Amino acid sequence: MTVKDMTVGSPTKLILWFALPLFIGNLFQQFYNLVDTLIVGRTLGLQALAAVGSTGAIAFLVLGFIMGTTSGFSVITAQRFGAQDYAYVRKSLTTIIFLSTAITLLLTIASAATTMPLLKFMNTPADIIDQAYDYIFVIYIGIGTILFYNAISNIIRALGDSKTPLIFLIIASLLNIILDLIFILKLNMGVSGAAWATTISQGISAILCTIYMFIKFPILKLKREDWKFNSRFAWEHLRIGLPMGFQMSILTIGIIALQIVLNSFGSTTVAAFTAATKVEQVSSQAFLALGVAMATYTAQNYGAGKINRIRIGAQKGMIINAISSIMSCLIIFTGGKYMVGFFINGVHPEMIEQAQIYLNIIIIFYFALATLLLYRNILQGMGNAKIPLISGTLELFMRAGTAFLFAHYFGYIGVCFATPCAWVTAAIWLTIGYHRTIKKLVLRSEKHSQPLSFLTLND
Repeated sequence: MTVKDMTVGSPTKLILWFALPLFIGNLFQQFYNLVDTLIVGRTLGLQALAAVGSTGAIAFLVLGFIMGTTSGFSVITAQRFGAQDYAYVRKSLTTIIFLSTAITLLLTIASAATTMPLLKFMNTPADIIDQAYDYIFVIYIGIGTILFYNAISNIIRALGDSKTPLIFLIIASLLNIILDLIFILKLNMGVSGAAWATTISQGISAILCTIYMFIKFPILKLKREDWKFNSRFAWEHLRIGLPMGFQMSILTIGIIALQIVLNSFGSTTVAAFTAATKVEQVSSQAFLALGVAMATYTAQNYGAGKINRIRIGAQKGMIINAISSIMSCLIIFTGGKYMVGFFINGVHPEMIEQAQIYLNIIIIFYFALATLLLYRNILQGMGNAKIPLISGTLELFMRAGTAFLFAHYFGYIGVCFATPCAWVTAAIWLTIGYHRTIKKLVLRSEKHSQPLSFLTLND
């Protein structure tokens, strides 16, 4: 397997071919998350479905931090690769291993200790709180498997290979289905069985991906000197990774506020919203895949000092997003209620109606979501952590504020508008931030003779 240099060739072709495996991989990742929800909802009942759904926010509080932080770490890897500094590519790998190990220990201890207090703080309904605890506690125990899979797969993608992580993710997805059926149907482990299936599957995927990476990528053949810890280089990773992680956690605080409001409507509404958001997550995977592709594309070209290619890539990305938004809207508008029906066994017209209301509202704002994901990833690929972090804060206040305010005046429909309002606010901020950053880069590149990757964007 060879690495892929994204600093040369057609930007559109490079971005699309890089994004396609990511899109398929995201679908499979959502698929085995959906399998948990499907099996739980159709075999354990509506309350179990609501229990799993009620943990989504606090799960992503940690998992979002992991995904954001590891993505930030790999920005340094991609920039060094774009600059053809292969010694520091290897150094970046070992630095990420050190940092990921420390973060795993801290997050596992802190998360496991605060699980029940968080569920109680969120006013989780009494009839589902015990099942919710059983599920999320196991997920937290498996934090290390999730962190290392994301860290290793992001490193591989930073080198221009988006196919290898997909292969092992497909393996993990199929394994997850088998383990779900064994743990829930055969061993009667309940919702905790679904969590164990996800954790074990992710762990195996992480191990296989790591072994394959060291065998197949020549430039990652580590030497003894690569393992020497460099605090300054570690800080370079943390400077980008931590703000990206905190940004994702900040977003989750807004989702937690939204979940608190939803919990006040009862377990049926929680189940409806859970099923609807699962459909939303699947239908928005094209936007996420393009965003990740743009982050790698931008980081490599930024490291190579090719600012004009970044600008061209952003323009092509917006066109792709417009097409993807229209297609996603049509799919959800025509088939959303049928997708929701997959998650429940029996007739629950009230739940399906509530889920469809949410889906009909959010699809109107899909282009705003696509825009914010595109520009957020481009800015992060250039090492700019400040503007995306502020956008996450704006999303927090907008989502939480509108959830509480609109729920008071408009009930459940008001809650459904909280997330779209957050998307629009963040998209506007990031669009302005992107264009200002590009302009700043052009001016600085004219004044300085050194490569653009050595210019600080956070000044």
